[in-house]
Amino acid sequence: QVQLVQSGGGLVQAGGSLRLSCAASGLKVSKYVMGWFRQSRGKEREFVAVIGWSGGTILYSASAKGRFTVSRDNAMNTAYLQMNSLKPEDTANYYCAARMAANIAITKSGYPYWGQGTQVTVSS
Repeated sequence: QVQLVQSGGGLVQAGGSLRLSCAASGLKVSKYVMGWFRQSRGKEREFVAVIGWSGGTILYSASAKGRFTVSRDNAMNTAYLQMNSLKPEDTANYYCAARMAANIAITKSGYPYWGQGTQVTVSS
């Protein structure tokens, strides 16, 4: 059974940092595209970042670029989203997702496996 267990969310002041983790079981992150999405209250879930299974292809949303870094640790079978210079508008429930494909995807429909989500709240 595929399971993605997330951790690392919490409350942080503007300008601070958080590192989100996505620990996988039932799949190897080294063989899957790993994506990150977020959903704030009253809004649709939106793309944040993605890393291809080879690690050579990385894509960020405009809001994440320059502040967030997506990575994976194959030995730990875990994907990460390092978030720096956080802003109040980054407040959302963050989800990791996995996709078995050679190419990356930036839409929800492209990911069959999802973590449970973790709340990130950035205060002003």
